[in-house]
Formats: sequence, structure tokens, C-alpha cells
Amino acid sequence: MDRLDALRSFLAVADLASFAAAARALRCSPAAATRAVAMIEAELGVVLLHRTTRVVRLTEAGALYAEHGRRILADMEAARSLVRGEHASPRGTLSVTAPVVFGRLHVLPIAEALAAAHPALAIRLTLVDRVTHLVEEGFDIGVRIGALPDSALVAVPLTQVRRVVVASPAYLATHGEPRSPDELRHHAIIAFDGLEATDAWRFAPPGQTAGASVRVAVSPRLIVNSADAATAAALHGRGITRVLSYQVEEAVRDDRLRHLLRAHEPPSVPVSLVFQASRRSSANIIAFVREARMQFHSPTFELAPRERA
Repeated sequence: MDRLDALRSFLAVADLASFAAAARALRCSPAAATRAVAMIEAELGVVLLHRTTRVVRLTEAGALYAEHGRRILADMEAARSLVRGEHASPRGTLSVTAPVVFGRLHVLPIAEALAAAHPALAIRLTLVDRVTHLVEEGFDIGVRIGALPDSALVAVPLTQVRRVVVASPAYLATHGEPRSPDELRHHAIIAFDGLEATDAWRFAPPGQTAGASVRVAVSPRLIVNSADAATAAALHGRGITRVLSYQVEEAVRDDRLRHLLRAHEPPSVPVSLVFQASRRSSANIIAFVREARMQFHSPTFELAPRERA
């Protein structure tokens, strides 16, 4: 095994905190991944990873080596792109993941435009309402909605969305409209567990400074794991739900759902593209990011300007 392959194995173990997961991502055996890390440690004369039966984590020396190692791989990728031609055309397969509704409304058009512009490029778009692990699950680029934890991933901000509370006119006609978050305890709640805790929703008190929030306990009558299901139940008059603004934009515009408690909405949530730093110079990644930026900042694109206002 050469040094670059060993470095890739070490970084995979560091990112996934598991030799077995790294081996699956690299399509090699756990023993091969273990040998690669052991080879680097023997060469350096330091321990890079703390290993127990339950967890694998970087030592201080390992964190330093990982930081520089990622830079080396990124430079190698950049050099490869330069040799092929700085503006090499996208080709092969680009694997993309995004939340279901956001992906259908706003990522699918990006994929369609990119596929039309680059006949040698195939795009695999996977829509799921959960946070996917790019490396372990084999994705090149993903859409993340919400604050991003510290990681080795590069983040490209696209837009912002809001958490909104909605209910159907029929439900409100029968049960009344809550005038404050506290009144939600007297209503039928439909909770979407992909957004936040199902037993408490956070709101911003009117007139408070940015970042201030209050926690309101709720008792859901129905808990679902997809925004589509939560929205459908609300449209059927089953109760009040909380989703992201783009998920109910059309239904609110058509007055099939009513937007509630506007004055208490918490701060907007960022939407970002994320990918591995080592893929920064990939022609496929560059093309996808460029197309996404064009579509999200187009004068005809409605979501980003309204959500940022």
C-alpha cells in the first residue's frame, strides 16, 4: 500500500470514527484499513488514533496529521484537474442527496439542468428526510438544512428557510386559532420528528433579541417521519403541524393551510451544499455548485429572496 492510499484510509477512519465503516466506504477489508493506519503510525513514531472496543478517536497528533493530510489530498485533486484541463467537462456519475420535499422542488431542477448541459454526466439523486453520511453512504455532495456541526466537509451556503406553524382553515374553524405558543397545548399536534424534538417546540418571544427562545411543551396526537406526511395530515384537518416554510409554501399561498404564530417564529435556518474538502476541484462538484448558485440566485427563484427578507 502506498502512502497516499494509507493516508486515504487514515482519513476515512478519522472521519467515520470506525475501522469497519471506513473499510466499507473504501471497499476494502477492516484489516487493510488497520494495516494502513499502523503503517503511518510506525513511520511517524506516534499514535494517531485512540482505539477502544466502542470508539475510535483522534489523538492531538492525529488531528494535526488529519488536517494536513486533507490538504495534501485536496492539492492532489487540484493537480489532477489541472493536468486534465482546468475546465474539464463533468463526466461519470455524480451522487447527490437532499431532503425529500426540498429535493423535489429545488434540487431536481438543478440535476435536470446539469444533465441537459453535460451529456457525459449521469446524476444519481437520493431524496431522504434524514442526515446522510456522505463518505459512508457514497454520496459526492449533499444538501443540509440547519446549523452544520464542525466537520471536514466544505459548506457552500445557498439560502435560508423558516420553521412555520400551520393548520387547515377547517381545523381552525372548529378548534380556533392559537394566539400564543402556550395555547398549542390545547390543540391536536402533528409532529415531524425530522425537524426537532417531538415533545417541545422553540419559539422567539416578540420583541426579544436575536437568539432568544422559549421552549413550549407539546403533546403530539400524531408523529410522522416525513414532512409530506405531516403536511398531508394538516391538510386533512387533523391538527396543527410545524414544518419548514418551503414545504408548505404552495398550500399557504392557495389558502389550503394557514400560517400561524408569525410573530413568534424562531430565526431562519440555513440551507447549504456540503462535500468533502478533497473533492473541491472535482469538475462534477464545481458544475453542480455553479448551477445551484445560478438557480438559487435567479430573479425567478422565489424561495431565497423571500426567506432572506
